[in-house]
Amino acid sequence: MIVGDKNMTINENKLGGRFTFPGTTLEVNRMGYGAMQLAGPGVFGPPKDEDAAVAVLREVVAAGVDHIDTSDYYGPHFTNQTIKKALHPYPDNLVIVTKLGAKRPADGSWQPAISAEELSSGVHDNLRNLGLDALDIVNYRVMGDPKTHGTLEGSIAKEVTILAELKEKGLIRHIGISNATAAQVAEAQTIADIVCVQNNYNLAHREDDALIDDLAKQGIAYVPFFPLGGFSPLQSSTLSDVAARLEATPLQVALAWLLHRSPNILLIPGTSSLAHLRENLAAAELSLSTEILSELDGIAASSHGTAA
Repeated sequence: MIVGDKNMTINENKLGGRFTFPGTTLEVNRMGYGAMQLAGPGVFGPPKDEDAAVAVLREVVAAGVDHIDTSDYYGPHFTNQTIKKALHPYPDNLVIVTKLGAKRPADGSWQPAISAEELSSGVHDNLRNLGLDALDIVNYRVMGDPKTHGTLEGSIAKEVTILAELKEKGLIRHIGISNATAAQVAEAQTIADIVCVQNNYNLAHREDDALIDDLAKQGIAYVPFFPLGGFSPLQSSTLSDVAARLEATPLQVALAWLLHRSPNILLIPGTSSLAHLRENLAAAELSLSTEILSELDGIAASSHGTAA
């Protein structure tokens, strides 16, 4: 079915089609939801409007989304508590993915929480605040560069081993890695079965291209965060021009491009707005032509010089 520009069609696979996490029975739509923005400003403190946050979460599930990404250090605690208030008891098909590796002291800063005691405590905090007996998937979030929080090489064997031990106790069902280099992913795979990798990736930030392709061959999910640049939104006249021609928003086009990039990519765009939620979900219905994809692919090259 053609909509608007000749380069845009409706994708008949609602919410991007289906994906099964490797070695599991967990099957989700490729368009998910990230709960980070439900917390207060700076991902700290309670939601600005708890009733609105609850309404967004209920709309998420009503729309067919069955993959929610969260963490107990969002708030901290408030985001998970809001998820529980809105959705517990959870639908049988809902997969909740959380992460460990950070803590939020009273000053609102982001600090590592990677000792055995801190990781174990983090699991129990997630279980309590989500109202669960076991966590579907837990990502170990590598804090990385202390200045930028970007990736930074270094062994993560100790932390992944701790998660593997928590999995043996039945508190965690599956393990993922976040903010990790290819070498760290490979190291983690020598310790545990890794079902997903969650890294910074978008039209302009494509350092993980080779990693995505390698994970696709293994059937492992790749979950990009900051699909439009995060706290420093990417500025691209190309993206804006394409969006205008398709009668879509730049974010919708950026999300649609990610779904086209590789079949193992799962999306978790976040918002605290019902209107923005509906816009995000509609991005799964955009089908981009090869010409449009080629045009968008040029953004990455341009971003390393003058903005496209």
